[in-house]
Amino acid sequence: MGEFVTLEVEGGVGTIRLDRPPVNALNNQVQAELAEAAREASDRDDVRAVILYGGEKTFAGGADIKEMASRAYPEIAKFGAELTASLARVANIPKPVVCAITGYALGGGLELALTADWRIAGDNVKVGQPEIQLGIIPGAGGTQRLTRLIGPSKAKDLIFTGRFVKAEEALKLGIVDEVVAPDDVYAAARKWASQFANGPAVALRAAKAAIDSGLDVDLATGLKIETQLFTALWATEDQRNGMQSFIDNGPGKASFEGK
Repeated sequence: MGEFVTLEVEGGVGTIRLDRPPVNALNNQVQAELAEAAREASDRDDVRAVILYGGEKTFAGGADIKEMASRAYPEIAKFGAELTASLARVANIPKPVVCAITGYALGGGLELALTADWRIAGDNVKVGQPEIQLGIIPGAGGTQRLTRLIGPSKAKDLIFTGRFVKAEEALKLGIVDEVVAPDDVYAAARKWASQFANGPAVALRAAKAAIDSGLDVDLATGLKIETQLFTALWATEDQRNGMQSFIDNGPGKASFEGK
């Protein structure tokens, strides 16, 4: 258990919880604990899906500006590489990951949210990449993941202006996938994650790997990746159980062991 980041597991769902008041700023310690929580969630067999959560008030207000401002270039170069690596660790969790966004997800906070597979926000949420207002640019995936998610023109608008985006616009842009009442954010995220708690874990891992890997290559290479992952599933018990259940009982009735 970290001081500011913890992993709590219940019913097959692991919640990675940020708790560094007042705004869960992503300092060195938080990023190190975040990477460790992501590693543990990846490795544990009793975790079948993951929720990223910053609590009822705010998800994450970004990096710790006071900590960053006093650093010289060699220090910030090391910090930037470590922050990117810690968020990559979260993005690479080989299980379905949903981000439950309350209050704000700004700068590094939005970059962390972008590592998830699905994002649910309260209707009072604001998101954005305001780094340009500090004379810098996003440095932990904002220029890359946001662009891949919503396209270059929309990403440039948000990054060039640094403006805050309310929940309704964030939904329209595709930054978030679902908007609910503020008090319902965690429950909605848990509902989304729980549908995978007894699912075919190996196939889910393969689906995520195929999609994420395919984004970085041309179509022909992506199809090869897909074929390799698809055929490899014939080595799993879940494939045999799932297909036999379909033959015997029809669709949607299979029980999976995640093997």
